[in-house]
Amino acid sequence: LLNFALELLVLQEMDGSRKRVAYYYDAEIGYYHYGRGHPMRPFRITLTHNLICSYGLNERMKIYRPLRATADQMKQFHSDDYIEFLKSKDGMEELVFAKSMHRYNVGDDCPLFNGMFSFCQISAGGSLACAQKITSEEADIVINWGGGLHHARSREASGFCYVNDIVLAILHLLEYYQRVLYIDIDCHHGDGVEEAFYATNRVLTMSFHKFGEFFPGSGDINDIGADEGRYYAVNVPLRDGITDEHYQQLFEPIVHMAVQYFQPNVIVMQCGSDSLSGDRLGVLNLTAKGYRKSLNIPLMLVGGGGYTIKNVARCWTYETALAIGAELDNNLPTHEYIGFYAPDFLLHFAPTNIENRNTSTYLEETRNTILRNLRLMPVAPSVQMERQFCDSKIFMSLIRKFNILQKWTSVIEMVFVNHATRFSTTCYIN
Repeated sequence: LLNFALELLVLQEMDGSRKRVAYYYDAEIGYYHYGRGHPMRPFRITLTHNLICSYGLNERMKIYRPLRATADQMKQFHSDDYIEFLKSKDGMEELVFAKSMHRYNVGDDCPLFNGMFSFCQISAGGSLACAQKITSEEADIVINWGGGLHHARSREASGFCYVNDIVLAILHLLEYYQRVLYIDIDCHHGDGVEEAFYATNRVLTMSFHKFGEFFPGSGDINDIGADEGRYYAVNVPLRDGITDEHYQQLFEPIVHMAVQYFQPNVIVMQCGSDSLSGDRLGVLNLTAKGYRKSLNIPLMLVGGGGYTIKNVARCWTYETALAIGAELDNNLPTHEYIGFYAPDFLLHFAPTNIENRNTSTYLEETRNTILRNLRLMPVAPSVQMERQFCDSKIFMSLIRKFNILQKWTSVIEMVFVNHATRFSTTCYIN
């Protein structure tokens, strides 16, 4: 799956040259712990990073430690009171805090733990840094495996997620780009991100997930967006046990048409690895092998679910290699955490014999319904013309560059020189 999904999107130049890859990692993220017995283990990020380095991939990309997201940055999406609650646990009276926990859905799946707000700052800070690196045009592919917490809502925690780093990153991207395509391949529906952009035509959200009696219970094929966002939400409901072959029959044509019709300026991809075979909480049967196709569109990769941590690390290491164009030996290199990969010590693993309940008829009906909806999507919103002021030198260079009114250049130049103190020039730049 993940090879197929990522290589469909990864950028390649016509001459085969590598793209610029920026990778964000804070070593402290692996020290946080949701509590004894909780399936979410931030240590998986440490495990991933060590495997990446053991293959030497760190030498082929730029590695950064991101700044931690501030409360004000989080409040660009989340409500003020919710973020203040996450910050102020130590300063609140026990009774008041207990009531607030219920209000903000904290407890059980989203427990309190030491350093919870700092953990959120690292996760969100990494994704914000990724978005900033894209908008500054300093990288073509950006990676934050500590991000991807797609369930968090504006006013509450959900599904192990407290701060929605993905929404924060997309909001930043929208300040510079007109259209963002969000693709979610987590086993669980990307409900928090979809909800945030459900009524806009500037973000096309696309989620491939297990649907039915399964958390969070949303993501029906008929959930297609609302108002201006109608047809800009795409949900691909999967049944238990889907294999690489059947997954490809949905993913490739749907993503291809989405890109063709929506024409995104940038793609954000949530790479939850709980879709892989043998995941502790997942029910799908996918591997990390697949299909190749490239798109010349800036790409942001974030983590997400994944609860069999040795498979999480193997998967995201392989995805990192795909991003930088590296080939990896299937035999894992010896390193500090090699013992986690016993007994095979291999990068790739085989699917199980779980029953595949995705029949050919179901796949065809699902694919046809979604492709039909995509055809109903209005034309991609055009980039608005921005009114900007420029001086006479810039104006003249634009005229020369595009050979506009070339024979009048000398006359216009003379007018600007003679009257520079009397007026300024206004030009429209797309």
